Amino acid sequence: MISFTCDYNEGAHPEILKRLVDTNMMQEPGYGTDQFTLSAKEKIKTAVGYPEADVILLVGGTQTNSTIIDAMLRRTEGVIAVDTGHIAVHEAGAVEFCGHKVLTLPSHQGKMAADDLRHYMEVFCADESHQHMVQPGMVYISFPTEYGTIYSHSELKALNEVCSQYHLPLFIDGARLGYGLASPAADVDLPTLASLCDVFYIGGTKIGALCGEAVVFPKGNAPAGLFTIVKQHGALLAKGRLLGLQFDTLFTNDLYLTISRHAIDKAMAMKQVFARNGIPFHIDSPTNQQFPILTRQQAEALKGDFLFETWEHLADGRIVTRFATSWATPMEHIEILSRKLSESQQ
Repeated sequence: MISFTCDYNEGAHPEILKRLVDTNMMQEPGYGTDQFTLSAKEKIKTAVGYPEADVILLVGGTQTNSTIIDAMLRRTEGVIAVDTGHIAVHEAGAVEFCGHKVLTLPSHQGKMAADDLRHYMEVFCADESHQHMVQPGMVYISFPTEYGTIYSHSELKALNEVCSQYHLPLFIDGARLGYGLASPAADVDLPTLASLCDVFYIGGTKIGALCGEAVVFPKGNAPAGLFTIVKQHGALLAKGRLLGLQFDTLFTNDLYLTISRHAIDKAMAMKQVFARNGIPFHIDSPTNQQFPILTRQQAEALKGDFLFETWEHLADGRIVTRFATSWATPMEHIEILSRKLSESQQ
């Protein structure tokens, strides 16, 4: 059975596994003070172009989102996100569990529009009873979005300008950041993205690591007491070397973006396979997540050999599905999918 359900079906890149084995018996201090973590942080600062950046390594996406949002907000504040945003839909209310409401705006193919954000803030500020309401304290977006779409430079700049106007920190969820930056549709690189937000993270869990997300505060603007807040969230890993070594490896010889490009190449090949077989798409995604619309017959024909996600059931009986490639997807899997689709069309 071949799985296209998500981009973290596989374990870790062989280079990471090799280094874990090679360094296994080395004695290193804990809590992120080991040599691998220190090296990883310096490499990340160089890659983002901000030597003064604060970098902290956490284990997973939900943990990262809830911890960083809680660290940056006051008790009276909530976080603005689109209604399809990961923190609003697929994190089991983790942000709310920390005491902060997720304030949602309409999604535009997964993205937040600067005009919507500006209108929301204008209405909020004009409301004479706004002191009785949850105060908007920051803005959350993801790059890429839940629909595989990416923000252009102009869209990020517009959001940044609105956030600056209303003194709202802009937080970019980068769980799939490499896949966004490696997309041929991207017109931003890592330093540009860093310049347009207050905090973001570089996802490792979905891109070659066993686990791990590297949070970056580009301007050295991490909240006071962040280390302690991370520990309060149960997010401080005693064997921090596990995360440090992985990111040190991913940011050596451009490995992170190299394996991200691999996933994009395979996703574009997959996209061509569906298109050749006359299968339409729910959304035109330029990244590793593709959303073909299958008939029930097509979906059933593929289920015997492939795992994929059902995203949405349409009124006409067709099914919006999600097929995701990863840093490890072999071309052979795309070729098998091509043959099975052709057979199902006969």
